[in-house]
Amino acid sequence: MNLAPVYRQALQSAQLVRRIGWVRRLQGLAIEAEGPQAELGEMCRVLPADADGASPVLAEVVGLEHGRVVLMPYAPLRGVAAGCRVEALGHASRIAVGPQLVGRVIDGFGEPLDGRPRPACGAWAELHAPATNPMERPRISRVLETGVRAIDAFLTLGEGQRMGIFAGSGVGKSSLLGMITRHARADLNVIALIGERGREVREFIEEQLGEAGLRRSIVVVATSEQPALARIRAAHAAVAVARHFAQEGRAVLLTMDSITRLAMARREVGLAAGEPATARGYTPSVFAELPQLCERCGTLPSGGSVTALLTVLVEGDDLNEPVADCMRSILDGHVVLSRELAQQAHFPAIDLLRSASRLMKDLASGPDRDRVREAVRHLAVLERNRQLVELGAYTAGANPALDAALALEAALFAWLRQEAGGAAREEALQQLGAILSRGSAA
Repeated sequence: MNLAPVYRQALQSAQLVRRIGWVRRLQGLAIEAEGPQAELGEMCRVLPADADGASPVLAEVVGLEHGRVVLMPYAPLRGVAAGCRVEALGHASRIAVGPQLVGRVIDGFGEPLDGRPRPACGAWAELHAPATNPMERPRISRVLETGVRAIDAFLTLGEGQRMGIFAGSGVGKSSLLGMITRHARADLNVIALIGERGREVREFIEEQLGEAGLRRSIVVVATSEQPALARIRAAHAAVAVARHFAQEGRAVLLTMDSITRLAMARREVGLAAGEPATARGYTPSVFAELPQLCERCGTLPSGGSVTALLTVLVEGDDLNEPVADCMRSILDGHVVLSRELAQQAHFPAIDLLRSASRLMKDLASGPDRDRVREAVRHLAVLERNRQLVELGAYTAGANPALDAALALEAALFAWLRQEAGGAAREEALQQLGAILSRGSAA
């Protein structure tokens, strides 16, 4: 038996040189070390002093200054003190990928959170792989049905589109995401829960996603108490997993709740690394990272696609706050959820007059676009004259456009409300056409 190839492979994989350094300073969550010679983004291992059996702490290089290396940890710094050894691991962040992940709940390192054995994956995906060459991206041409009438008709999505769901807290974005992931006609769902309360993770999986939805999903979780770098890693791990399956030719739906918590985690890391604060304390790296993450989604030369639905938690319902404003300029459309509609028990609470899909004109047929334009005109007339009608100051016949809109209001809003997903797009458009025809006949 020829053992030379085996020995050669063992020699090539052996670690013959170690790059080490020592912790010199701890400031907040940042570790300042003298050495090792490491690159930005490289993984390191911090070996705590042997106190109460503390385990090694993984950390990532986030800054380099004056012969010192600034690291951010992925776990609490239990047992870490000045003088502890730091070892460079020689590789950037990556995650194991493969079909074994389907139906599983994992963290940003691929470790299981569902009590089952670790997935035995045979491939690796880089967390910060470059985006696809824009000239190699196929154009978006296939409609992705979500099963939500208001979205499929008024805000038609395409496979590979990036859409933001903008909402304040408690307006129903998690419920809407659960409805979409259960019923969207995608080959696979990748769900990233970033900075969520621990209580809500299980609730989302069991109530919003359901057993059937989990069977064709991969859930990546980083709860709110975890270090900022762990939350950032989970977001990039979800994108890397989604891209892996899209490169195999699958249509993947990536949902992330929420991109705002990712921005907050990046702000925390940036401030610890010494970046200057800008709008509302956000650092420049936040506004550099958001487009980098979004551009890794979309269509791929393999024929697969990553359709991204990213929730944006707007502070104080202010749609012009920095993260929301930045995301609107990056994404291919936005769904705005209205607190006023939610308070009226209107679910999903989508404000259609403030929402838009930039690809609808390319994906919807001419007759479908005409129906939607007519419905939007009626909704705009109702919104513009709502106070006049509610005060009783309007006399029927004074405004024919308002009379027509009032005649359609009850049926139109009943059609827009939807307690359960799964509505077929063609059927929904036919129902909308029938409602508009009744109004025209009247």
